[in-house]
Amino acid sequence: MNRLKAWVRAFFGLSRKETNAFLILLPLMVMSVFLVPTYHYWQAQQPRDFSAEVKKLDSVLATWKWQDSIPPVAPPHQVELFTFDPNTTPVPQLVTLGFPDYLANRIHNYRAKKGRFIVKSDLLKIYGMDTSLYQQLKPYINLPEVLDQVDYLKPITEPKSANPEKFDLNAADTTQLIRIYGIGSKLSTRIIKYRNQLGGFISMNQLYEVYGLDSATVKELEESCFIVPDYQPRLLDLNLANEKELAQHPYIRYNLAKAIATYRFQHGKFQSLEELKKIALVDEAFYNRIKPYLTINP
Repeated sequence: MNRLKAWVRAFFGLSRKETNAFLILLPLMVMSVFLVPTYHYWQAQQPRDFSAEVKKLDSVLATWKWQDSIPPVAPPHQVELFTFDPNTTPVPQLVTLGFPDYLANRIHNYRAKKGRFIVKSDLLKIYGMDTSLYQQLKPYINLPEVLDQVDYLKPITEPKSANPEKFDLNAADTTQLIRIYGIGSKLSTRIIKYRNQLGGFISMNQLYEVYGLDSATVKELEESCFIVPDYQPRLLDLNLANEKELAQHPYIRYNLAKAIATYRFQHGKFQSLEELKKIALVDEAFYNRIKPYLTINP
């Protein structure tokens, strides 16, 4: 025992009283650790009598009134595939095709708000549309695959004048945009906000980059507005713009803005726009896309 005390005092640096207390507490701690599991193990090994519970269950079962028959379960919808146009097919027939009730009603509400399906993939824009269901129904959708195949269908709306006056897309305000079929206050504000972030539209195809614009609405815009030939967008100086200003451009964003700022820190100012290709994030396609919006001041 004395050797044990001497070893404890040498190992832990305890005094004589602390050593005595430690040797008393140690077995108590070991007992407390193993006492509860040992008790649970012992209790689990004891036989248990469930006779009282069995009697209660038997009495409950004796008074239970069993139903003689189970109500029939409603059969699932009978799916029948046939050629259909999502712009005109009634809701019951959509359900017959395999659309859930909520999705068929969503399509109906979309059409009620003068929404139009131009190509087959427009059906995927309906919230909750399952991809597997779309692939199953795709061969039966009476719409073209791509926009190039579309013989433009005029929406059911008030007749337009024979020669509507077109307006400049880069100078338009929300009042002019709202007059376009399919554009409300939110979409018109979103178009102008994106135009301002971009620095101006140089191609009508950029309208597809605006969140919420479908192919039908873009076609309406193409017929109602124009872009001035040789329009010069607002340019962003690669050498003068800071990281925050670069990141605000829709084509650059945070990662590329940080890479441009790092490149300038390591190599100095850009001497030409072509030098931007030295950054790993910039490939040839992206360079041609962003080039009209960039300038340099060496």
